[in-house]
Amino acid sequence: QVQLVESGGGLVQAGGSLRLACAASGRIFSSYVMGWHRQAPGKQREPVARITNFGTSYADSVKGRFTISRDNAKNTVYLQMNNLKPEDTAVYYCNVRGGWPTVDDYWGQGTQVTVSS
Repeated sequence: QVQLVESGGGLVQAGGSLRLACAASGRIFSSYVMGWHRQAPGKQREPVARITNFGTSYADSVKGRFTISRDNAKNTVYLQMNNLKPEDTAVYYCNVRGGWPTVDDYWGQGTQVTVSS
């Protein structure tokens, strides 16, 4: 069984930066998609960024400010968040997905990011 543990959340002023990390324990293949989602109070969970062997993709709202990266040797995915805005306030969740024919889909417990104005 794979477990995901996120770290790096916290309180920061607008314009500041945070770096989230998500370490996966267990069997993760480099072909798996790793990503970050977030959920703000009263809103649905939404994708933020993801990384595959073919590249990265971002939500329009974070393009140019957030950067996702991964270290396959450490089974860890990172999210560098710069120029944070109050609307980035949310619980951020790590997601790892992949496999065939059965698709593995794992989620972390979430880490709170709060951006003050």
